[in-house]
Amino acid sequence: MSMAASTTIVAIASAPGQGGVGIVRLSGPQAHDIATRLCGKTLAPRTAQRVDVRDAASGELIDDGIALRFVAPASFTGEDVVELQLHGSPVLLEQVVQAAVQLGAQRARPGEFSERAFHNGKLDLAQAEAIVDLIAARDVQAARAARRSLDGVFSTRVDALAARLLHLRVHMEAAIDFADEPIETLGGEALRDGIATATGELDDLLVAAEQGRRLRDGLHAVLVGLPNAGKSSLLNALAGSDRAIVTNVPGTTRDLLHETIRVAGIELTLVDTAGQRDDGDAIEREGMRRARAELERADLAIAVLDGRDADSQREQLQHLLVGVPRVLWIHNKGDLFAPANVGDDAVVISARTGDGLPALRERLAELAGQQAGEGAFSARARHVEALQRAREHLSAAGSAFGHGQLELAAEDLRLGHDALGEITGRLLADALLGHIFASFCIGK
Repeated sequence: MSMAASTTIVAIASAPGQGGVGIVRLSGPQAHDIATRLCGKTLAPRTAQRVDVRDAASGELIDDGIALRFVAPASFTGEDVVELQLHGSPVLLEQVVQAAVQLGAQRARPGEFSERAFHNGKLDLAQAEAIVDLIAARDVQAARAARRSLDGVFSTRVDALAARLLHLRVHMEAAIDFADEPIETLGGEALRDGIATATGELDDLLVAAEQGRRLRDGLHAVLVGLPNAGKSSLLNALAGSDRAIVTNVPGTTRDLLHETIRVAGIELTLVDTAGQRDDGDAIEREGMRRARAELERADLAIAVLDGRDADSQREQLQHLLVGVPRVLWIHNKGDLFAPANVGDDAVVISARTGDGLPALRERLAELAGQQAGEGAFSARARHVEALQRAREHLSAAGSAFGHGQLELAAEDLRLGHDALGEITGRLLADALLGHIFASFCIGK
């Protein structure tokens, strides 16, 4: 990469604010030369050395600390890297950065260190994104999943699947050159088996990636129901506080109310919505419209029913839930009716007394991906979307092959392979790369 070959970057790599220790990181061809002038001594590779950091122009002492030098390509970025561990004063650290800039370094852009590591082949794009996920992890499970992605668990599965699709494509295109021959004599059975095997592997990877996305992003759950079914009472019960106003007056909830909770280590964003009915004033109707719009981007709809009239209310809500990936039916007010068999897709509770809430939390944990297992890895929405496109192309390839349309099948295999390449960055537009790395921290 020409940028990496010609410039040296510098940034504060530790968290903003005061601390016991702060880190200034340099990376690039002049990293060691600049650090030598700042520290007044040559730095031995991979050896912690005590140094005095001085302003090169005035000779004024800025701070004292520890210097670590890493020689390319054996460094995080694949370039020469120097890290200065100093006292964690933002003022002192900024002085060191300014001194390095005066000696020829450039201030790093957000994510530029990781971007250079990507371009220099030290990690792929999914691993680079896992760095941010690891830093932002809010529980042990999310941190472990991000660590697995950073270690290449996700990338290895993507690369293996991409290699399989590439092999199928090569076989398919070779068969095109002998179109006069019966497909069976050209390995037709092997191609059918290969497509079926790749489809199964892709389906498994899609499930795992979706679980990883939930571990990272949490679950977006929308509470929906008729007026006075108990949506707001349920929100308050799950949140453990009176977040929503609860009255016996239909239409009390008119706008969206968001509350974030954690269930067995998984983050859920609960959205309380206006009760759905045919009448209501202009404000209430707008609230119902917003509720329907919120359902369009929901991972889960929690449909709250008054258990005393569950069948009728369920029928009235069905049309609103078309297209929602998952629906969990809640038969509320269980203290006012005799519970019956409600089916595997429903839970009986009483938001007022708390009965049934432990069972509901267990069900929410399952839906949020709590059962992802020890091999779970972190993933992002863009990864899931790329896998879905690859799955569509693979399905189209199988259909085209079944109809003897080898050229179309080969083209869909190419498109599926390219979609997988977007995940690891093997095939990705520079504009998208810039967007992704811009979301990183400065110094990372």
